[in-house]
This record gives sequence, structure tokens and C-alpha cells, in this order.
Amino acid sequence: MGFSGIAAAVPSNAAPSNAAAQSSHIAGQIMVKFRDDGAAAGVLRQHGLKVGSGIGSTGAQLIKVPAGKELTLIEALNRNPAVEYAEPDEIATADTDDPFFPRQYALQNDGQSFTNTLSTITVAKGTVDADVDAVEAWSITKGRDTRVAIIDSGVANDHEDISEKVVARINFSDAATGDDKYGHGTHVAGIVAAIAGNGKGVAGVCPECTILDAKVLNDNGSGSTSAIAKGIDWAVNNGARVINMSLGMRVSSRTLEAAVNNAWNRGVVLVAAAGNAGTPAQIYPGAYSNVIAVAATDNNDDKASFSSYGSKWVDIAAPGVNVYSTFPVRPFVLGTQNGRSMGYDIASGTSMASPIVAATAALLWSTQTCPTNADVRAKVLSTTERKPGTETFWANGRVNAFKAVDGSCS
Repeated sequence: MGFSGIAAAVPSNAAPSNAAAQSSHIAGQIMVKFRDDGAAAGVLRQHGLKVGSGIGSTGAQLIKVPAGKELTLIEALNRNPAVEYAEPDEIATADTDDPFFPRQYALQNDGQSFTNTLSTITVAKGTVDADVDAVEAWSITKGRDTRVAIIDSGVANDHEDISEKVVARINFSDAATGDDKYGHGTHVAGIVAAIAGNGKGVAGVCPECTILDAKVLNDNGSGSTSAIAKGIDWAVNNGARVINMSLGMRVSSRTLEAAVNNAWNRGVVLVAAAGNAGTPAQIYPGAYSNVIAVAATDNNDDKASFSSYGSKWVDIAAPGVNVYSTFPVRPFVLGTQNGRSMGYDIASGTSMASPIVAATAALLWSTQTCPTNADVRAKVLSTTERKPGTETFWANGRVNAFKAVDGSCS
């Protein structure tokens, strides 16, 4: 599974899919940005096309074209001096004292093990310090009302541990409803902000954060670059302090990069999965300079075997193997594919590591010690823990929530 390549959740008992290595685009539409919008209608008319709808704040338009003619028209439009760029709309697919808190080694590693009830996989806690010290961070802040946008497959609308944390929802996918029938977005959201101390399920890294739910992936975990760009813009306009994107593609998009840069320039911290290809090949949006790219570690604080890596573009790491979190309470696609339980279960992938970093950034925002998104990003990256031998995998270390929120912003 991958956002043409998205950093998808992967089964804990199988090698991660490398479907992300192949790139394809949405049939019947392309993205075009004109140097002069006044010339758009005339230029498009020459090719039998009409002016399209805007894509968030990027300045690009989504243009309907005959299916199968996308690349030919892109080539022709890019030859026109009135066109700044024309590009495909790439396909995206998904990259997974509460009773289950002891299973959350990523938050607090106490050396115990547990057996996953459905698949009977034994999940060991590990023998080294591999957690992010979330419990220690909660002695300083739990992230009160800090908004984190989940750009994903939606968040279940009736889950006891996460649904009430969603303060706004929107559906940019081609699915009939905004509910999460795929499962990926609900798992990611729970990692960020599942309610702590309610006697139910799990706890999020930022348990008092709130969620902005931008569904950009449909019920099969597939979406488009343009939908993600719209989701980013919507999140910014709805007060997101942090945007999490547990998705990625091998091909860079100028439209998506524009959306990312616009969000950064408006003070938002952006975080994305580095991908599950197990190679140093760059994944976008994680590789954009204004996004924190997150690799995955395991319960021994080693690089997860599936995690993409590269100290030149991957910024940080976080636990991403057998991460326990929320899933929809009715049948969902990832549950059927991977044999996962409804309600709560494990998933693996850089998709699970990314929201841990996003939640840490949100915790830091809530302390009000860092005045800008650049300050928040810098402190999250500078307070990591480095295990010897991982220097070539990511630029900094594995995230530590307590160190991030403790002390001043300097």
C-alpha cells in the first residue's frame, strides 16, 4: 500500500508492501498553474479545455481533460509561456490508565510483552529505552486544545476514544461519506489524541489535543495530490497548529509543495511519513524542506526494517512497529486485509511514527514557550535521542516528547 506511494500501515507479521515504488495519476484531470490567470481561458480553449476549479491557496487549477490524454496535454501546456507549470494529479494511497496503555511501548517502555488477541502475535516491549517519554511530558502539558490536522482516510465518527476529539471534518475524497471505512486515519488520529484516563482503550501522545479531520483518501485508501493540497489549505484555515500526513509519493508535485509552503508561511508545523520502501529514495511531501520527515524505529530503538531512510532528507525517527491505537468499530478494509480487530489493535509503518512526532510538536505548541513554527520544529529536532549506529538513517535522533516540552525554547 502506498501514496503512489503512501507510507501505509503494514501488517506486523509481514514485510511492508512496496507498492509505493510505482507512480500513476488520476485519469481525466491535470493540475495547471498560469502565470496570468487572465490568459487561462484562451490557452485552455486552444486545447478544447475549460477553466477549472482552484486547488486551495496554491494558485493552480484542477482541469478536466479526456482520459488518456493527460500526459500529452501536460507536455503541450508546458510549452506555452503563459503556463507556469502543468503536472499530473498523482494517485495517493494510505502508507497503523487506559486498559490497553501497557501495550503502548512507544509512550512508556516498561519491559513487558503482550499477545495481540486476534493474530496471536507476541509483541515484545524491548530491553532498551525505546519510548518517547510521553508520560513524563504529561507532567508539563497534555496539549490542551491544540489543533492537529489528520490528512488521511478520515476518522471514525463513533469511536469511544477518539471521535469526540474531532472538532471539524471535511471530505475531499471521492468517497460517498467522510467516515473512515479504510481504517488508516482512525489509527493515526488515535496515536495523536486518544483520550487518556477515561478507562477505555489507549492514550494519545497529546491526549488533550483536538483533531481536524481532512479525508483525502477514499474507502480503499486511494486519493489524489490535489485533494491533499486542498486538505492542507482547509486545515490551515481551520486553525491547525500541526498537520500530519501519513502518506507520500515518489514524484514531487509543485502544487503540493506550494500548499506545504503556504501552510509553513502561515505558521503551521508540517509532519509526514518517510515511507516504507526500506531504501533511501525520497518520498514527498516528507522530503520538502518545510516538512519534518519521520522514519520508524522498533521496540529496541533500531531502524524498522521497512523504514525509508537517509540523513540528507529524513529529519527524525519515532516508534513505528506494532503501534497500538484506535481502529473503526465496524468492519474496515485494513482490518480485513491484515486481520486486525475492530476498536483497537496494532499497525506498523512510518504512518504510525509520523503522528508521534506531530503530537510532540503539538505538546510543545501548547506550552507557549516557542513563539514560531520554526522554533517548534527546531526544538523537536534538537531534543531527540540518538542510538549509536543510526547516524546515516536520519539527521537527528528518535523523538523525545519530554525533552521537547521541558525548559525554554532555546
